Amino acid sequence: MRTLLHFPISPASRTVRLVLGEKRLPFEPVIERAWEQRPELLAINPAGDVPVLIEDNGLIVPSASVICEYLEEAYADTPLLGRTLAERVEVRRVANWFDALFAREVSGRFIDERVMKRLSGRGNPDGGALREAYASMRPLMRYANELAENRNWLGGGFLSLADFTAAAHLSCMDFIGDIDWARVPALRDWYARMKSRPCFRPLLADRISGITPPEYYTNLDF
Repeated sequence: MRTLLHFPISPASRTVRLVLGEKRLPFEPVIERAWEQRPELLAINPAGDVPVLIEDNGLIVPSASVICEYLEEAYADTPLLGRTLAERVEVRRVANWFDALFAREVSGRFIDERVMKRLSGRGNPDGGALREAYASMRPLMRYANELAENRNWLGGGFLSLADFTAAAHLSCMDFIGDIDWARVPALRDWYARMKSRPCFRPLLADRISGITPPEYYTNLDF
């Protein structure tokens, strides 16, 4: 059985969990607290972060982007990048928008301030950092909502890695209650479709000691 070292409230980890689930690839999830920098983790991934996929043949694949590309090549029966070059460019562009800009300005800040600081013993949330994240969040969420308004799926006309990447970031923020879904109705409807997919069920069951998600977190229809 393949193993995935992950952390529940990590967009990168959640992206890989969703992709594995959508491709119907069984795996054993093992929670890894990367901030502890265990020698065993550093030995297989010198970057010291998660996720890390360990195949049953011993192949070690670190980093969400590398893992997703590997899964797309190795298990192509359920393609998540598109068929044409143009489709693949757009799917990668939207996925990268969430993993780079959205993570840097919004989701990464909220998760670090509200979750990781407490769990890793780095003190209380920084109010200034949270205010900056809220300010950055408004225009970025508007753009994501526009994608949902004008397309069947965020990356285009088909379900793709762009959707799973976006859902990973937004689900982490939803877990800590930092999304006003009323402001982004098209994105909310898209997210409800994502939550209804079988691969999403394990994410809705995630819990972190000391953090209680909103009551609507597990509701498929808000």
